Amino acid sequence: MLNCGITGLPLSGKSTIFNVITRAGAEVKPYAGGKTDPNRAVVSVPDDRFNRLVEIYQPKKITPAPVEFVDLAGLSRDASKGAGLGNSFLSFVAESEALIQVIRCFDNPEVPHPEETVNPVRDWNIVETELILRDLSVIENRLGKLQEKKKPSPEEQAEKALLERCRDHLFEERPLREMGFSPDEARTVRGFTFLTLKPELVVLNMDETQASGTMPWMSEMEKLAADRGLSLVRLFGRMEMEIADLEVSEQAEFMSELGISEPGRDRLIREAYSLLGLMYFFTVGKEEVKAWTIREGSTAVEAAGAIHSDLARGFIRAQVVHYDDFEANSFSNAQCREKGLLRLEGKDYTVRDGDIIEIRFNV
Repeated sequence: MLNCGITGLPLSGKSTIFNVITRAGAEVKPYAGGKTDPNRAVVSVPDDRFNRLVEIYQPKKITPAPVEFVDLAGLSRDASKGAGLGNSFLSFVAESEALIQVIRCFDNPEVPHPEETVNPVRDWNIVETELILRDLSVIENRLGKLQEKKKPSPEEQAEKALLERCRDHLFEERPLREMGFSPDEARTVRGFTFLTLKPELVVLNMDETQASGTMPWMSEMEKLAADRGLSLVRLFGRMEMEIADLEVSEQAEFMSELGISEPGRDRLIREAYSLLGLMYFFTVGKEEVKAWTIREGSTAVEAAGAIHSDLARGFIRAQVVHYDDFEANSFSNAQCREKGLLRLEGKDYTVRDGDIIEIRFNV
């Protein structure tokens, strides 16, 4: 299963955010513990559409879309040079398909900031620099081996030129995710598990005193995210972890006081799922309502294969109606069919997030 690695400086509240997301009860300590083994948890993607379909069909079994989160150890300044947990940390980062960088925005005298002051923009740059330095080290090592070859093959020459482009881009302190790659180049760089090639989401870990008003660093942080094409999610980590233990009615009251329309965890989980390049379609019925995970841009026959290889092999047609159309027509297949909204699609149909699909096949 694809996963999102939660990273950030020590004492940024990563384990708190992990607990908010997963409700897994991971240990939260007011100091850098030095533990390398990451906490892991699989959670369901919150979706009101899925909940409504469950209400309608009352199935025997429900299966929402899952996504895994990994709580990585804190990344210290100079980790690329072996500081803190050094390479053991960076190896865990390499195993994640996407990164969620938690940035500390709260001040707590009992938990001193490792950089002594709260400065979200500086902290983001520290982490980003360490990831860039790690990627540069990988590139330099590979280029050194390629340069030792007396008669490099055409493929090796192309690889050398590509890596030199990547190196020059990183020298400009820009992550590789901002580079453009051809399909062949993308396949080549994928093998290096470059950290700055991974999609990234930024979580601003705030406290309840920051629920209203504008923090002095917020505009700069928003500009940085916009310039880099990053999504920002504000989350009241400690408060939301405590709210999760309350009754539903009390949760709504506390969120209202904070000006929160929905739990931050819900938006964060959805953003993380999308960050992985994933989407899902629904299959429905009295036996089961299920959200099937597929890659964005997948075709109907690939969706069939996600259910079972036999459905892809014997694919005939996919009966499709989008959830929005289904809801707008009183959740009636008959009404959708009359309006041409319930239709048959071929194997090359590009599935949309929220499609409700029934595969017709013959094997």
